[in-house]
Amino acid sequence: MPANSPPSHPQISRRTAIEVGSIGLLGFGINHLDALRAEAAAPPKHKTAKSCIFIFLSGGLSQHESFDMKPEASAEVRGEFDPISTKTPGLKISEHLPMLAQRSHLWSLCRSLTHGSNEHSMGHHIMLTGRSDIPVGFNPSRPMSTDHPSIAAITGDVIQPRTNLPPAIALPDKIVHRTGRVIPGQFAGRMGSNRDPWIIEASPFHVQSYGAFPEYAFDHQQRGGEDNRIFQTPHLKLSQGMTQGRMSNRISLLEELGKQRQVLDIAGQVESFDRYRSAAISLLNDDKVHYAMDVTHADEKTQERYGKNSFGWSLLMARRLVQTGVNLVQVNLGNNESWDTHGNLFPHLKDKLFPPTDRAVSALLDDLSESGELKDTLIVMCSEFGRTPKISQLAKVYARPGRDHWGAVQSIFLAGGGIKGGRVIGTTDKVGGFPIDRPQKPENFAATIYRALGLPKTTYWHDDIDRPHFIYDGEPIPGLT
Repeated sequence: MPANSPPSHPQISRRTAIEVGSIGLLGFGINHLDALRAEAAAPPKHKTAKSCIFIFLSGGLSQHESFDMKPEASAEVRGEFDPISTKTPGLKISEHLPMLAQRSHLWSLCRSLTHGSNEHSMGHHIMLTGRSDIPVGFNPSRPMSTDHPSIAAITGDVIQPRTNLPPAIALPDKIVHRTGRVIPGQFAGRMGSNRDPWIIEASPFHVQSYGAFPEYAFDHQQRGGEDNRIFQTPHLKLSQGMTQGRMSNRISLLEELGKQRQVLDIAGQVESFDRYRSAAISLLNDDKVHYAMDVTHADEKTQERYGKNSFGWSLLMARRLVQTGVNLVQVNLGNNESWDTHGNLFPHLKDKLFPPTDRAVSALLDDLSESGELKDTLIVMCSEFGRTPKISQLAKVYARPGRDHWGAVQSIFLAGGGIKGGRVIGTTDKVGGFPIDRPQKPENFAATIYRALGLPKTTYWHDDIDRPHFIYDGEPIPGLT
């Protein structure tokens, strides 16, 4: 991937692998463990066993083709897909989400989330931070230290870790534009880069291939070309000869890490290496962590249920991480704006994007429901915005029509964490362009997550100059619980 990460985000924790042996930690930001932070006068950490899996569809899911269909509208609005009935009387969704339709008793919708941006970077910042306002110094081309902190960063900062892993993790990659620029909104911003969320980078960057590789990889503009990416699940192990006895010896461990130093982007970071040793030891010795990460070697039946592709593996990893004790897992289903369907909207949703999403999210719902964990685990799924009511055709770029960016409304999927199934909050107008009933802001969306995590309204974080900031900027979306 192009080396274009912002200087405020240390390269050792974002772009490179700290290897202990031949496989290693593959992109873990081990310098961000709460146990290693040296913060003075930090606010108290909250203990909570509640969890959230935050599914983010970068690019913008079309509400018309998914959860807010308008079959009575004119052809230029309604599109090519037909609605189908769900298990909930009166609730209909896309015909290409049949597995979710059969599980509608487990999930609900908010069809009226709205904000004011039609631009990708600002839209990402708005939805990933839960803040509608534009921060001072916002730059759509790169994250800035003045950005609002992401929901994942806040969660990771205010919750006390339950395990060797941090309370919040993002996977399988950070969101990167095809040009190589890193999208704002994913990091800690004003909290300081030492509180960036962990990002497990298991999905290699590809400049023009999108979606759930290898099975469902595609190119929006159908230019051809190969996609040979491999989903690189992090395996944590010691190299041959590194026994438990040797691990207890500080010098041996540092020597072992030193053998792999050529893979590090060491500028400005090697002097901090010594204090990371305890994090490496705890992770290498934790069988639960090994199990959570090793999804491509899960049993065949499990992989088939979730899908043997980057979407299925990512949600299986998220499910295992929550089971291990991580409180919030942000799962990016498709990097590089995979859901940005300006053209070829209908074939790419039907054949490439909806099938792996429908399967993986349904498997996640089944697992959490059958285990009894769904009641304490919120699942949310959203994009940075929706799509325009009117279908458009960019003939010079795309073979078939699509829809453009639309911040005025999008549909949000919610399940578990106290959410009652089969409910629909909010209504849009007859063309699906604007909310006409119970509009909701991103601040309400974020508050819904924080409440489901069990965080009280008095919860706050400190910025890098010790000013307190309350995490709630809105009320949880009403009518869901």
